[in-house]
Amino acid sequence: MKGKLILEDGSVFPGTLLNDVQSTGEVVFNTGMSGYQEILTDPSYCSQIVTLTYPMIGNYGVADVFNQARKPFVNGFVIGELCINPSNWQIQSQLSDFLTENKIPCIYGVDTRAITRKIRSAGTMKGVIVKETATQPEIDTLFKVPIKRDVVAEVTTPNVYKMENNGPDVVVMDFGIKQNILKGLHKIGCNLTIVPADTTAEEILTMNPDGIFLSNGPGDPKDLKEIIGEVKKLLGRKPMFGICLGHQLLALALGADTYKLKFGHRGSNQPVKNLLTGRVHISSQNHGYAVDEKSLANLPVQVTHRAVNDGTVEGIRHNDLPIFSVQYHPEASPGPDDNTYLFDEFWTMLTKGE
Repeated sequence: MKGKLILEDGSVFPGTLLNDVQSTGEVVFNTGMSGYQEILTDPSYCSQIVTLTYPMIGNYGVADVFNQARKPFVNGFVIGELCINPSNWQIQSQLSDFLTENKIPCIYGVDTRAITRKIRSAGTMKGVIVKETATQPEIDTLFKVPIKRDVVAEVTTPNVYKMENNGPDVVVMDFGIKQNILKGLHKIGCNLTIVPADTTAEEILTMNPDGIFLSNGPGDPKDLKEIIGEVKKLLGRKPMFGICLGHQLLALALGADTYKLKFGHRGSNQPVKNLLTGRVHISSQNHGYAVDEKSLANLPVQVTHRAVNDGTVEGIRHNDLPIFSVQYHPEASPGPDDNTYLFDEFWTMLTKGE
């Protein structure tokens, strides 16, 4: 079935619809060369239509082991070539079956490079995936559907659960965490208690953890005023490590500001410089907002990491309190494992009080 992706500026990109499902969402692009299943199941993509720049997608199929959440939260998938003959020793099904079973709107045979160039020049914008025969009133109706805000409540865990271990007790505030981040924390020995995003500071402190981890997640951090307030209450009470959305929430709780990037950082090949060591690491990223460096000027924090491509803040550390955060995903699923040293730094902070 023929279809098309239409952006709110009127740009049209024709292709083939995998299934008879239409959708609305913020159109973004990811530059990773692999990891399409992890991207599809990363809760940070909630309410977004994801365009993959790599030309062939689906060539190694899908398997449950790669899922990062209980279900996909994306609003659409835009790809170049859809592979129908995948090969992989772990394969359980084809990508096309996964997309259909999860009712994810997908359009393929699209010029994804043209979409990426458009977004890079004009910025992220609303888009719709529709059938070629969709009427203008149908298209207008889809564009009137607002993009969801404050979607953390949709992706967070509904219940407290544990991943037991023999090491320090860590409470994980789940704003839309990927499973491999939990595995990374568990692997170094942390005894994890994962709590819903709306858990209060008082409830967390009652658990008497050795440390607190603020996870990744979707959306504008400024929509989460109540959560910011709870994080603020936790400052200085326990060692804290935040990533991605957790990094932004931590910065806001400290009194800094955030802003929306023109087209964000999404991919498993993003270079970041560690200003403390001078080394450049390749990182996995998925975010549309960043911490405003000017807002850090009078705060007791230092910038520890910086994006090589655009110079934006990628990490901060408190000068006096055991608190640090980074904008990217240290466990890198998908992506390189250059940044797993951050888990070790958190471990040191938990066990030595540094």
